[in-house]
Amino acid sequence: MASDNTLRSYCIIPCFIFVEMVIMAGTVLMAYYFECTDTFGVHIQGFFCNDAELMKPYPGAEESSFIPPLILYCVVAATPTATIFIGEISMYIMKSTREALLAQEKTIVTGDCCYLNPLIRRIIRFIGVFAFGLFATDIFVNAGQVVTGNLAPYFLSVCKPNYTGTECRFSHQFVSNGNICTGDRAAVEKARKSFPSKDASLSVYSAVYLTMYITSTIKTKSSRLAKPVLCLGTLCAAFLAGLNRVSEYRNHCADVVAGFVLGSSVALFLGIGVVHNFKGVHTTPSKQKTEEYRGLPLMTFPRVESPLETLSAQVTHYYLAIVSPLLMRVM
Repeated sequence: MASDNTLRSYCIIPCFIFVEMVIMAGTVLMAYYFECTDTFGVHIQGFFCNDAELMKPYPGAEESSFIPPLILYCVVAATPTATIFIGEISMYIMKSTREALLAQEKTIVTGDCCYLNPLIRRIIRFIGVFAFGLFATDIFVNAGQVVTGNLAPYFLSVCKPNYTGTECRFSHQFVSNGNICTGDRAAVEKARKSFPSKDASLSVYSAVYLTMYITSTIKTKSSRLAKPVLCLGTLCAAFLAGLNRVSEYRNHCADVVAGFVLGSSVALFLGIGVVHNFKGVHTTPSKQKTEEYRGLPLMTFPRVESPLETLSAQVTHYYLAIVSPLLMRVM
């Protein structure tokens, strides 16, 4: 191996196993407890018995939605993963982009026989950060839903409170009793988790992360509209996934907007602050460029001759033209 293209490190493998893998496992475990257990109880939020914003018709189970959660989550997780995997392999195979990739990434030597190829490092880094952000976004969404306990637009349709009872006798009476609902307990529990929208957060996170990868990594010289169409199409699909939640009365408009903000914020933070716009960690051309311009002045101005300098030059010219012949005759 050439010394310019390699970097010896004995701590990258232990750090990956004992630090990054532990953090990733803890994130996945936290997401599991939020999704599949009752460890974190939902906040019981009060309501008005005749609140028009909570009396929308029940849209049915999540599986009956126009965009079922299982399909959405599979697309959200698989599309960026497959795009990054195929994109990195394609750039490594193509000669025009392979040189730039090798200039950004060095081959890590972890021992006498172990080498980490730049291609493997980039794939693990980009996909690993994406997976971490996906689970982190899910944790943020579940935490917000548990803490706020915001009610879905169809809450009263599944709650089915006793409108003839003492607690709903008056139209403007606020009810804070969580045991007033007579409907299905699982549906009522689901209707208390509306803010922020999970589908909107995960779809926008995946779309923004994928868009940043495409714009920062993939180079298309022959077509200037291929990347914008692909990126805008991805963002549009995520936007429509959020609007579908509002049109089916499963979330309020504010829930979807909060989900968009949360998902895009996590994606921007990871894309800019963690993977540095999907650039290599050992980029050298920028350093060379700064060294080339280090000796140049910060600002230069054009030189303007003053009238006095012009006059003195003309006097000197005429003096030499007249005096020089006289001196030659005398000599």
